[in-house]
Order: sequence, then structure tokens, then C-alpha cells
Amino acid sequence: MNKVLDYLQSHQSPTPSRWREEAEWRRANWGWLRYSQYIAIRMMSRMDEMHMTQTALAEKMNCSQQYISKILKGQENLSLESIWKIESVLEINLVKSALTFVSGYDGTATSRAQYLNDSGSETLDPAVNTSDLVDGYKRGK
Repeated sequence: MNKVLDYLQSHQSPTPSRWREEAEWRRANWGWLRYSQYIAIRMMSRMDEMHMTQTALAEKMNCSQQYISKILKGQENLSLESIWKIESVLEINLVKSALTFVSGYDGTATSRAQYLNDSGSETLDPAVNTSDLVDGYKRGK
């Protein structure tokens, strides 16, 4: 028995495992991780359709291939600028399709209001016609 314990202690990692902290972090951040993973899948699918490599995408987005790799792992918290660049280069709409996938949001005011209420964000008036909105502002204002 001592021989087994000695063997286990000699092969023990010098740093404690962080699996619990990592699992708690994933649980606390599951919402944006789910968005990020969906975006990564859409990007990979579109890149395959376009026969585009990570390096080619990085060149067109003016960033490093390592950054593209991080995005495609589905764990990168993307900025609006990065999302816009991805959408422009790959000619896809990531935000709307991700909202539909993750929350069932279909672009109508009522479901968007429900989406915002369920997520704990501010309430959107269901009477607002989303076709009147352009970039967050009422047309003509």
C-alpha cells in the first residue's frame, strides 16, 4: 500500500487542479459562450463553402491567424467591430442568426420584447414596429 501511495504522491501535479473553477466559470458564462460557439460553427461552415483558410480570413479581417483560431474555438468574447468584420468578409448575418438559434428571437417586436424580459434586460414596447427602426433610431429622426 505504501508503494502505491508513494507512486501517486511522486506523480502528483505541483499545482492543484482548477477543474472546479473552470466548470463554475463555464456555468456562469454559458449564455455568451453559447453565442460564441454558434458563431464559430457558422463561421466554419461558411469558410468551408468559400474554401477559405484561417490565414486567408485573417488577412481579409486585418488580424492574426491566432485570433481567428481563438474565435473558431468558440471561447472568444467578440467585439462589435470583430463581428462586423466577420459578417462583411464571410457575407453572413451572425447576430440575427445567433439570436434566433439561442433564444428563438425571430425579428418581431413581440418576441424581442419577450426575449428582453426573459433575459432580465430593459423592456421593449411591443407596440414598436421593428421595421420602423434603423440602427436603433426611428426613421426620419
